Amino acid sequence: MTKTTEKQADFGFRRVPLADKQALVDEVFHSVARRYDLMNDLMSGGLHRAWKNDVVNAVNPPKSGRPFHLLDVAGGTGDIAFRVVDAGGAGTHVTVLDINGDMLSVGRERAEKRGLAHALTFIEGNAESLPLPDNSFDAYTIAFGIRNVPRIDAALAEAFRVLRPGGHFLCLEFSSVDVPGLDKIYDAYSFNIIPAIGRAVTGDAEAYRYLVESIRKFPNPQAFSAMIRKAGFGRVSYRQMTGGVVALHSGWRL
Repeated sequence: MTKTTEKQADFGFRRVPLADKQALVDEVFHSVARRYDLMNDLMSGGLHRAWKNDVVNAVNPPKSGRPFHLLDVAGGTGDIAFRVVDAGGAGTHVTVLDINGDMLSVGRERAEKRGLAHALTFIEGNAESLPLPDNSFDAYTIAFGIRNVPRIDAALAEAFRVLRPGGHFLCLEFSSVDVPGLDKIYDAYSFNIIPAIGRAVTGDAEAYRYLVESIRKFPNPQAFSAMIRKAGFGRVSYRQMTGGVVALHSGWRL
């Protein structure tokens, strides 16, 4: 019997062929795109808004009107992008890239309704192979998206490539709860309540079961920081929030 050498990847708690993971992730987000932002509010009790505001504060887009270009990856519905445009001056422009066309459709509709379409570009593309030139962005953000990328190291390398020298990499991602007692409450909530909310709001409990499982499989903050450094970034740091439920990771292209 021939032993298989096909590379494997985590899809929640399942192991799947690496080549299959992206399609499986895509199906999750096709299923929930129209209710994605509502679900973020319900799952986090609105806390995701404060976490994303911290990302925007770290981006710190200039208010002077000078050109400033942000790439927001896996941000199809525009949640981070709209905040950055609102916070910045007239020269602020955000390119929103997502691999999922349904998520991008939601973002485009929201941008038109908000009157922000002039400051945004929406692109369908893969974080592992960005269809964008070298040294072209002042900052790169990815919020709750990198754990869904099959090859995280490839996505980090691409982030480094498209940032200008002095560019800022920022990643908001779920982390490791570090408050005794909170971890058990968080696990019970995550594995029992979140899928039930997902079923009630989107009709898809399994999508949210995967998302909960994917959090547990993501590297801890120290390990992920090491991956960011390996990609070439300097001044790498992270800050955990809400008892370690999430962490904001930062690195600079020096």
